[in-house]
Amino acid sequence: MSADSGAVESEFWLFGYGSLIWKPPPHFDRRIPGFVTGYVRRFWQASQDHRGTPEAPGRVVTLIERSFWQTLDDPHPSGSEKIWGVAYRIEVAKVAEVREYLDIREINGYTIHYTPFHPSDGSPTIRTLVYIGTPDNDQFMGPQDPQKLAEHIHRSVGPSGLNKDYLLHLDVALDSLSAESGDEHIKDLANRVRKLEQEATVDGSRATTEAVDRELKKV
Repeated sequence: MSADSGAVESEFWLFGYGSLIWKPPPHFDRRIPGFVTGYVRRFWQASQDHRGTPEAPGRVVTLIERSFWQTLDDPHPSGSEKIWGVAYRIEVAKVAEVREYLDIREINGYTIHYTPFHPSDGSPTIRTLVYIGTPDNDQFMGPQDPQKLAEHIHRSVGPSGLNKDYLLHLDVALDSLSAESGDEHIKDLANRVRKLEQEATVDGSRATTEAVDRELKKV
């Protein structure tokens, strides 16, 4: 069964590879873990509306076609050929409503594409809609130094919350899908941000201790 003919035409399937994994769309009646191929997932999309602001954009993930990614100088390795995520089937009566919701949620530089989705249980592929921030959109940032990118994510915040929460939630959500669903790029950034968190905690504790010592010396 092919991706184009495998699903009934009236069915609407959505592939989530970022926040949609742990923050699903409304009105879905099936949720299937699995993967797509032919892409690389990267934190290369600026976010002015969710995890940052127009003045200080955060960073969120997008998919880059692997053939294009191979022409770039990326500090991170390509990792697995599989991009793991989740496919959602939307209730037929709610498709128009959900598409409107998604268009608003993914409006900041993302466009609609379709890709074959491979369920983790080996069942036939499904044709899924996916939102991708392609390299020609204004919010595409391209390759970045991993440490600088982690520091940027660590300090960014927007209307939807802390940028670091987006990253850490994604890391945990990917690990939960299967034994092979982790993403090296995501994992490395998450570990860097966790280290920054630890350092900030230590620095904060040290500053508090020093302040207390100063006050005690005044006594």
